[in-house]
This record gives sequence, structure tokens and C-alpha cells, in this order.
Amino acid sequence: MISTSAEHAQDVNGTPVVVTFDPHPEKVLRPAAAPHLLTATEHKIALIRDLGVRHLLIINFDKHFASTPPEKFVEQLVTHSKPLREICVGHEWSFGKDRRGNLDLLKRLGAESKFEVVGVPPVRANGEVISSTAIREAVQRGDFAKARLMLGRDYTVLGTVTRGDDLGKKIGFPTANLSAHNEQFPPDGVYFAEAWLEGVLCHGVVNLGCRPTVSRDKSRVLEIHLLNFNRDIYGEDLEVRFVQYLRPEKKFDNVDALVRQITADIQQARELCAK
Repeated sequence: MISTSAEHAQDVNGTPVVVTFDPHPEKVLRPAAAPHLLTATEHKIALIRDLGVRHLLIINFDKHFASTPPEKFVEQLVTHSKPLREICVGHEWSFGKDRRGNLDLLKRLGAESKFEVVGVPPVRANGEVISSTAIREAVQRGDFAKARLMLGRDYTVLGTVTRGDDLGKKIGFPTANLSAHNEQFPPDGVYFAEAWLEGVLCHGVVNLGCRPTVSRDKSRVLEIHLLNFNRDIYGEDLEVRFVQYLRPEKKFDNVDALVRQITADIQQARELCAK
């Protein structure tokens, strides 16, 4: 949809603008049923920039905005665009109070205000309609191949490095604890991973889970040990790709057994790097 809009804008020397909402509307309207985010706003900005679109309108979605009639929403877009030439949306997109707006209404409003409307039809992969729900389910199962096919890119998690308990450093394997902006994670376990720090590719071992050997806290933690790396990166953003599942997370009898297993995990990761 974004590429279609960008191509049409280029044809008429126009400016493509992506419009998105923050937070996700479901988090405001139905928070208990809100889906896990595949791409949080910080990540979305970077991905849209990579598509060559330089303008992004982020609308704060709250209950007041949710009460906006669809006609009023379109009127605001027309008023603040000089001029609005085209709106490109998904074929089944709905908008406005009570989701009353749809493609047919948008086309009628377009005829009145002299802008074109493009409804992008569903896109399929191996016969299945691509949707955020299908992608979330694939990531949740650890089916990164299917997620990649549907996304058109590798599924990655973007997060900020935060301070942890420094236990990894104490046992000889310093890790970067990631406060992830995404919310959809793959299954718990240990992974060989790639990570990008300021555009530079690093390799490492990710542990995703509750660290049962060393912690009683059942909260999920995402931490990565970067190979051949020795820098203070607190507060910096890392983008992580889960390359290969190595093993499930497990509780070891003692820390020494954990250290032996981590050593084996790192050796396996180095061997995968060499391939």
C-alpha cells in the first residue's frame, strides 16, 4: 500500500505521506483484546523511512479522536493537504466513529472533494491472505520463514539497551538487556541472532525467557550476548533478528552448569557465523 502511494506520487511529482495512529486504536477502544504490536512507532518510523517515504503523520489516538465521524476525519485531511490528490488504503479499511467509514464512503467523499481513492486488494502468500494476525501467529510459533514471506522482510525486534542485574557480566558473559518496543515475541528459548547497532552488524546469542536458574521473577527478559564486543551501549537502540533456534530455556542445577551450557551456545553461534 505504501509503495503504491509512493509510486503514484512520483508519477505526478507529488509528496507521499503515511498516516498512522499511536497508540494502536485497539489499545484505547478494547485494551483487554488489543493485539501485540509487530512494529512499535519507533520501529515503524525507521521502516517507512527505508521505503523512501520522508513524511509521516502520527495521529494521537484517544477516545476523543475515536469519536470523530468519518466525514469529519476526511474533511480534516482535505483541509490540511494543499491539495489532497489521492488516498490509498487497504480494500477493507474502516475508519471514523463506530468504524462507519469504508471504501465506498471514501470514494463518495473523494468525488465531492476531488481526490482519487485507491483500494489496494488483499495480497496473498502461498494462497493465504497476508494479515497482521497471520504474521503475529507465525512469529509466536517461531515460524520466521512464513513471517518473512508475509512481511517482505525479516522479522526483527527493536529495543533500547537497559541496565539489568549484571549477572551475565559476573559469570563471564555480559549481556545487553533489551527493553523491546515490539510486543510480539517468538517462543522462549536460546537463539543465534544478528543485531544492528547504529547500522553495524553484530552477531550474538539471545536468551528469551524468565531465566529460571538465576531468577524467581517470571517476567520475560530479552537479553543478548554480542560476540567479540566490549562497549558500554546503555541507552542505545539495537535491532535484533532471530536467525536460528538453538535450544529451549531450562533450569540448571547450578550456575556452573549454566556457564557450561552458555559456553556451548556461544561456540555453536561462532560456528554458525563461520558458515
